[in-house]
Amino acid sequence: MTTLIAIVAVGGCAYFVVVIMAAHRFVARRGRRQPPNSDSLSFSVLKPLAGSEPELTENLGSFFALDHGDYEILFAARDRDDPALAAAAALGRRYPTPRSRALVAGEPSCPNLKVHSLAAMTRSSTGDVLVISDSDIRADPALLADLAREFRDPRVGVVTCPYRAASGRSPWSRLEALGMNSEFWSGVLAAQLLAPMDFAIGPTMAIRRSCLEAIGGWDVFQDFLAEDFQLGRRARLAGFDVRLGTHVVEHRIGSQDLKSNLGHRLRWRRSTRRSRPVGYWGEIFANPLPWALALPVAASGAAWSWWLLGACTALRLLAAIAVARYALQDTRFLRHCWLVPIQDVLSLAVWAAGLFGKRVVWRDRTYELTRDGRLRPIQT
Repeated sequence: MTTLIAIVAVGGCAYFVVVIMAAHRFVARRGRRQPPNSDSLSFSVLKPLAGSEPELTENLGSFFALDHGDYEILFAARDRDDPALAAAAALGRRYPTPRSRALVAGEPSCPNLKVHSLAAMTRSSTGDVLVISDSDIRADPALLADLAREFRDPRVGVVTCPYRAASGRSPWSRLEALGMNSEFWSGVLAAQLLAPMDFAIGPTMAIRRSCLEAIGGWDVFQDFLAEDFQLGRRARLAGFDVRLGTHVVEHRIGSQDLKSNLGHRLRWRRSTRRSRPVGYWGEIFANPLPWALALPVAASGAAWSWWLLGACTALRLLAAIAVARYALQDTRFLRHCWLVPIQDVLSLAVWAAGLFGKRVVWRDRTYELTRDGRLRPIQT
């Protein structure tokens, strides 16, 4: 057992070195961005809505101030009485430009409620590029200008915007934001350094309309929980480039109690295990600090175990700073970085729980996940 723990710790140290290299490359690429090009591409921003949430008006309102000449915003909710739809309509009346529309998507005909709304908005949209952005995302004015730079290359079909998680006041929210900014995005940056990107990440992503049509439209994804992962995978298989953009948006994750937070994390883990099972097991090396903390006990206090624990801790913090503070520009990270070991232990526990079970609860509905990541509704 001691040898296995040591292997995980050494492998984790090597992984952190790769993460630091990937973060450095990402920051350098952002610094080499080309000057703004002409507004030759038109954009349709698609915002699926489902109920009220903290700071909803501020989040949606940020998309009315984007610095681009030709774009529209479409909002959609299932129910005409959804308060989020009323908030979107009020913003549309307040801001005459850009063009905006609030749509009622109606009751879904597929398990993935988000895909149902996206299909309705896409049918009413006109843009060359569709920007899919969740309701808890806050943008700054340069979003579309930066996306236009990425899509200047005609080979690019899908672009994911990295996000910087901004927590609410609950300690569980702070820990989750810390994990997103320093653990989750470390994995994404390392993956796209080592191999061409073949997945997308949902909170804010953009797809060329011709790419969406080439891969079969939204109907292809209506049964999947991780439609973002499948979108990137199918775009790559169809011959399009899938790219991680350099524009960072802010993900306002709000405050959740412990039960809600753990339920959200577990759904995410079970979805990841179904989407990429090999990569899921590889996450053992992406979160080695909890194992390294146990190493001195397993090795009966041997000096080498303390040295390895120290190296693993130092590299974990350096990698976290490189990703969260510099790549994602999280100015609050250094104040909370002492919580990293606690977050890593919690993350390992949820990862282990994600190895078992196939039920998930999403938008108050219960589903069973099939082996390929499809949703099967369960009557409760």
